Amino acid sequence: MDNVSVVNIFILSGLNETHNYRLTLFTLTLLYYCVILFLNISLILIIILDENLHEPMYILLCSFCINGLYGTTGFFPKFLLDLLTSSSQISYEGCLLQAFVMYSFACCDLSILAVMAYDRYLAICRPLHYHSVMSKRRLSQLICFSWLTPFCVFSVNVLLTSRLKLCRFKIQRLFCVNWMIVKLVCSEADTFSNNIVAYITIVIYVCHGFFTIWTYMHLVKMCVRSKEDRVKFMQTCVPHLTSLITFLVVILFDLIYMRFGSTDVPQSLQNFIAIEFLLIPPMVNPLIYGFKLTKIRKRILGLVYVKRK
Repeated sequence: MDNVSVVNIFILSGLNETHNYRLTLFTLTLLYYCVILFLNISLILIIILDENLHEPMYILLCSFCINGLYGTTGFFPKFLLDLLTSSSQISYEGCLLQAFVMYSFACCDLSILAVMAYDRYLAICRPLHYHSVMSKRRLSQLICFSWLTPFCVFSVNVLLTSRLKLCRFKIQRLFCVNWMIVKLVCSEADTFSNNIVAYITIVIYVCHGFFTIWTYMHLVKMCVRSKEDRVKFMQTCVPHLTSLITFLVVILFDLIYMRFGSTDVPQSLQNFIAIEFLLIPPMVNPLIYGFKLTKIRKRILGLVYVKRK
């Protein structure tokens, strides 16, 4: 049984320098997580309960927020538990599951942003055909695509990782990452299949990114010609574009550091770089869409006004 892991438990060593202020960090993290839950759940409920918001753009936004809840739930509860214990341990199976959640969350975000870009392209560039093309069936297919693609891709990644024989058990992170687990192998020769699948995965999501960027470039080119299209672009596309830029910056920064970063960087900064994609987009996205999209903003202001009465 050469391909059975000899490691049963991983040690997450990212919290080694936080012994003196773990209670403060726990309180702030819990508060931050509660705000993320409140913002995303509120936006989801507003969209579900208001029939006027049962349009493709808002349904995709609802899916976006659900993914934000999925990703943060894969990290924050375990992180909060680690802050209350003396040692940060996670089981082998739990580590693989968390790695799967982290990767699928990030790539599902990119898939949903690509579908949102396609939706805005149809709405602005082909308005007469929008409702016939973006039917309920097409919308369902696109949502399934944005969720099932990362789930299938990373199921293969994690399955290949589970076959590796590991000889080390310390992960220099606050949470499990597939690439960090692969680096714990006894022999680098065993990771050939993992590397091939990893490169295929990168190509798939680079194509997602290029498609999204190309779509927005085309939208900008089209909107320059018409004042009405410019207004529509500013109202509906700017939130998507802001989310895309935020996501790409934090993810690329983390990937570049994980592959090529120096270990001389202070642990606290390493931790922030590692979790910024879990801190910034899930908090910023519902705020951007809540304030920028007119229908949602009016709905929120209406609820606030009713409560004051």
